[in-house]
Formats: sequence, structure tokens, C-alpha cells
Amino acid sequence: MFKRFYSVFSSRNKEFFRDRYSFMWSFLFPFLLVFGFAFMFKTQSDLYQVGIISQQDAYINKPHVMGLKHIKFIHYEDNTYAQDLIRRHQLDLLIDIDAHHYWVNRTSPKGYIVERLLLADDSQYNRTSVEGTYIRYIDWVLPGIIAMSIMYSCLFGVGYAIVRYRKNGVLKRFRATPIRAGEFILAHLCSRLLVVMFSSTVIYLGTHFIFDTLMFGKFWHLFVVFFAGAFCMTSFSLLIAARTRSEELTGGLLNILAWPMMGLSGIWFTLEGAPRGLQQVSEYLPLTHIVQAARKVSNEGASLVVVQHHIWVLLLMSAVFLGLAAWLFDWDSDGR
Repeated sequence: MFKRFYSVFSSRNKEFFRDRYSFMWSFLFPFLLVFGFAFMFKTQSDLYQVGIISQQDAYINKPHVMGLKHIKFIHYEDNTYAQDLIRRHQLDLLIDIDAHHYWVNRTSPKGYIVERLLLADDSQYNRTSVEGTYIRYIDWVLPGIIAMSIMYSCLFGVGYAIVRYRKNGVLKRFRATPIRAGEFILAHLCSRLLVVMFSSTVIYLGTHFIFDTLMFGKFWHLFVVFFAGAFCMTSFSLLIAARTRSEELTGGLLNILAWPMMGLSGIWFTLEGAPRGLQQVSEYLPLTHIVQAARKVSNEGASLVVVQHHIWVLLLMSAVFLGLAAWLFDWDSDGR
């Protein structure tokens, strides 16, 4: 069994590394994205973000500042979490309308402006000053870009390869060999995990040293998160490619699945303040759990215990996808 597995595993690795254009692009594209965002968002946005802690009926007595333009108000129920956002400069001001109290980061220039506007309307608000490390947009978006790179590398790197094998009759020849469907799928899974984890590590460490991005957690914790994410995405791709033989159909299916995940997983922007239904839908997407867990480790210093919920969800999804892929896998395709 191991000999058959290793034969497919090594041949798939050689195929990838010998394809110089795909190999170079898998590294180049994420770097280009990071450099682009570092250049575009080297200065802060003009939009102010203010957190609100209050019962809904207390909005009747809201401060006048809540009627101003160019300020985005986000309702929070967790006071501790909202204060952490203030410390990391991800919120400019936090107001508790019921308690007539507000929090501000004394090193935040945008927080200073919003604080002046609040006190100009009502000087009786009590103030609490907090401190923390400023998290730039590049620090915040980098885990999302790495997660997106993992998603595309796993979905298209595995799915297209298997469909191409099936279309060209390679899989039909494999059927005449002693190798089983489970062994073949496992070999492709391990090969893609090796490639993705190698490229993700190089990309993350490279951008970390070039841009001096923040890393509050441990690197190996982040590695575990990315590994669980790559395992889930590769299993998902194997399921999509289990029976199809059309590259066009497979590409369409993968794009239909990839684009909603990119939009709803919070790669480019936070979903805080978005409709509750949209946030609930995002919780069913594997990319959401990769992004959230990676950001908690890198930007908040969370341990694996803190993000274990996301890891277990990814592993559970992986088991379901991989089991279905092995059960539905067809050497010939589409009943031919």
C-alpha cells in the first residue's frame, strides 16, 4: 500500500515543481497582493469607526455625534472584545450610552477627533483611556491573503489535475493497476498539503520580514491553522473533482464556490456591522474559519486552545468532504 501511495505522491510533486510557471505564480501572486495593499493602504482611511454598547431602546438618547456623516457605528454586546479593538486601533471610539461612558486610545489621532466631537455635544461623558499596539491594514489583511492563496492553490491545483487526468484517460489506466481510489486520493491530498504548506510558510515569513508585520502569537500555532485549512480545502476540491471530466464545468463549479467565500469570509474587510443573516452564512464557509483563526493567532496572540473551535470545524468538514470524495470517486467519469 505504501509503495503505491508514495509512487503517486512523488510523481504529483515532481509534476508541480517541474511546471515552472505554476510554481512561480503560486509564490508571486500572494506577494504582489501584499505589496499592492501595503502601498494602497499605507495611510489610514478617512472613515471613522465608533463602537456602541447599549440596549436598543437607549438609542433614543443617543449623542448628537451619531448623526454625523463619515462615521460608521457598530453595535457590540461584548464590552471586553470592543475594548480590545480600541487597543489595536481597529475602533476609534467606544461609547456606552447607558453608562454615559466612553473609551479611547490616547495614541489614536482619529480617536482624538471623534472624542472632541462627542464632548462638544455632551461634556458629561466619563472617559477611560486605553493603550495598545497599532495594527496596520497590512497586518490585518496578511492572514486573509495567505488563506485565500491556500484556497485557490488547493481548489484549482487538485481539482483541475484530477479532471485533466480523467479527461486524458490517465485515470482509466490507473484503474488497471493495484492502486485503490482511497490511496490515490490520499496521495494527492498529502502532495498538495506539502506544496501548500511550503509555499504558505515562505510567503508569510517573507512578507513578515519585509514589512515587519506583527505576530503576537506563535508561528507554529499559525502553521497548524493553515494546515487544517489546507487539509479542508484540498478535501473539498477532491470532492468537486470526484466524478466530473469537463475542465470547463469543474472551473465553473470551483469559481462559483471560491468567489462567495472570498466575499463573505472577511479577507478584505470585516463583516462587523453587516446583516446578521450574512454573518451566519459566513460561518458555514471553511475559508471564514481559516481567516478568523489565523487573525486571532497573529493579531491577538491567541493560542490553539482559543481557536480550537475553528480547527475542529475545519477537521470535521475535511472528514465529510474526504469521505464523500472516496465514496463518489470514479476512474472513468460521467458514467463512461
